[in-house]
Amino acid sequence: MKTNLNKFLITISFAAFLCIPEVSAQEPKTRMVPSGVNAERIVNVENLHADVSFMTDTLYRGRETGTRGASEMAFWIATRYMGAGLTPLGKDWSHSFRHGGRTGRNMVGFMPGGRNRGVETYTIVAAHYDNLGMIEGRLFPGADSNASGVVAMLTVADMFARMKQLGRSYGGNIIFVALDGKEKDSAGAEALVRELRSGALKDPVSGETITEGRIRAAVVLDILGSTLEPVDKGRPDYLIMLSDGRYVSDLKSANGNQGLGLDLSFDYYGSRKFTEMFHGKIGDQAVFASAGLPNILFTSGITMKTNKTSDTAETLDYEILAKRIKLIFHWLTKVI
Repeated sequence: MKTNLNKFLITISFAAFLCIPEVSAQEPKTRMVPSGVNAERIVNVENLHADVSFMTDTLYRGRETGTRGASEMAFWIATRYMGAGLTPLGKDWSHSFRHGGRTGRNMVGFMPGGRNRGVETYTIVAAHYDNLGMIEGRLFPGADSNASGVVAMLTVADMFARMKQLGRSYGGNIIFVALDGKEKDSAGAEALVRELRSGALKDPVSGETITEGRIRAAVVLDILGSTLEPVDKGRPDYLIMLSDGRYVSDLKSANGNQGLGLDLSFDYYGSRKFTEMFHGKIGDQAVFASAGLPNILFTSGITMKTNKTSDTAETLDYEILAKRIKLIFHWLTKVI
């Protein structure tokens, strides 16, 4: 039913466009502060499955950059941004760019922070929504790569929206970006960096220019839904975080304090060479690293199905994906 509703909404959109309390120790009086557990309650395994199935439907033909399927997916993402109460960063959700004669669209949404710290800071949470598309008549669905990351990003946005509804605010601002063009030399990530450097991105609340120096972190969610290649044998409940060491302790703390207990890894399957490659030399995170932005990659690792026709919605582990999403949300509340 949800998939059919999503198809209906995206068709209409495309046609139109083309509290668990806790005590705060910082207040002289005891006040009720909504717990993040309230946000966890909206993470629903069935909905995650439905969203990934929707993104990988044959209707969108693999979401290759510059195709109708990718454009329709961009509109669906915009409807999800609106549902989460995000604000466009600029005149529209879509930030278009050209690559190889094709038009790509980064979809950018903004969630303001508490506005009480003086100098505003921004955390980018990004996931690419494009994939290989159709090759010689064969569909490459891209469920793990990277419908899983996009659905995780959208769910995290919904979680923050839920906390905002309950009166909880966080210090920093979040920029949610559904990147296009990952399979086109990370053209979408390159376009986003150009916008930052040119001063084209303005804070929709203050009107101030969002500069590179105010980016606390660029967080990339890429290939996040599989348990086919666990870090440790017999531990499918794992998560890989690649970074320069920044915010590692925050992830460990969130993992323990929230009782999620995921098997955490901070390198790529114990290989220094592959860790350096996946963090700083390939992928959207490499673009951010090259630009000098603090960057973090969350992933469940490449599998034998990555970039294959067999990368379908039915191959993902939605129970573990839900845990990973919850952990990333709790981690973000610490670092933004």
